[in-house]
Parts: sequence; structure tokens; C-alpha cells
Amino acid sequence: MEKRLIKSGVIAMMVTVTVMLTSVSMFAQDSKTNFSGSWAFNAEKSQTGQPAAQVQPQGQGQNQGQRGGGSGGDFVAKQDGNLLTVERTRTNRDGQATTTITKYTLDGKESVNSTARGDSKSVATWSSDGKTLTIKTSRTMDMNGESRTMNSTEVWALNDSKTLSITTTMTTPNGERNSTAVYNKK
Repeated sequence: MEKRLIKSGVIAMMVTVTVMLTSVSMFAQDSKTNFSGSWAFNAEKSQTGQPAAQVQPQGQGQNQGQRGGGSGGDFVAKQDGNLLTVERTRTNRDGQATTTITKYTLDGKESVNSTARGDSKSVATWSSDGKTLTIKTSRTMDMNGESRTMNSTEVWALNDSKTLSITTTMTTPNGERNSTAVYNKK
């Protein structure tokens, strides 16, 4: 009888520990930063190394290589579970509004986003504390009959609940470019 009680106690303790570990694991997943919201580009606080209208985060599906693409502009981010969707509407050279939607899985698996100029392949990973998201993107395009590959790394971080910064390092055949775009929550 005493052995059964001890065995029952050990089983109960194991169940309790399992439930506690599962709860902690679920809490850790929920504690990741949520980048959802409507974001307005803040040119004054951004450090782009070029005029604000020319900021071109590669992974976000903008007109790479096209001046005045408006890539530093406003956008809407929706984060649901392991999916981050970024929607940007900009005015092209002809004055027409175009919307680009880019989707990233947040589980470390590759995401492919297609545009008229080619496919972007991205992998998004969380920092160990869940506060920053790093998106590494590779894009191969044909430009003037020549195939070029550009790689970028974007690090998304909330400075506070109403300020987002995206630090981008882009490697192109013309060299490396670094920028930090700052956005205010609308």
C-alpha cells in the first residue's frame, strides 16, 4: 500500500511538472514581440544614407534598383501566430497606387515572395528573448540581361510600444549598404 502511495505521488508530481513546463513554453511563445499595426515612416529619425524616398528594404518586395520607389513609406503589418504579413501601398512613376503584400513565416522556415522582377526567399528567426526578429532575404533578378543576386538582413525591433526600427544590411554587386528606418505607430 505504501509503495502505491509513493508511486501515485511520483506520478502526480511528474504530471504537475509536465503541466508547468508546457505552460512556461506556451508563455514563452506568447511573449514574442508583436509588430502588428499601421506604421508611418519617420524620415527625421531614420538613418538611410540616401534620400528618404529611396530607402529600399529588399525583403519587403519593393522596386529594388528603381529610384523613388517609396520603400521607406508607410505600411501595415499583421502578425498572426507564425505569420507576419506586410502590406505596402505606394505610388509608382505613373502616379498609380500599387500594393505589395509580403508574407514571412516566423518559425525559421523559408518564405518565398514573388514579384514581376523575381522571387525573394526569406528566413525569419526570433532572438532568444523574442524581442527582435531577423529576416534574411536573397533575391536573384535579371537586370539588363545580367543575373544579379542581392542579399539583405533586416532586424525588426520595437523601441517602445509606438516606435519600430528596421535595421537593414544589404549586400549587392555594388557593395554593402546599411540603413535604419524608423516608423511611428499610427
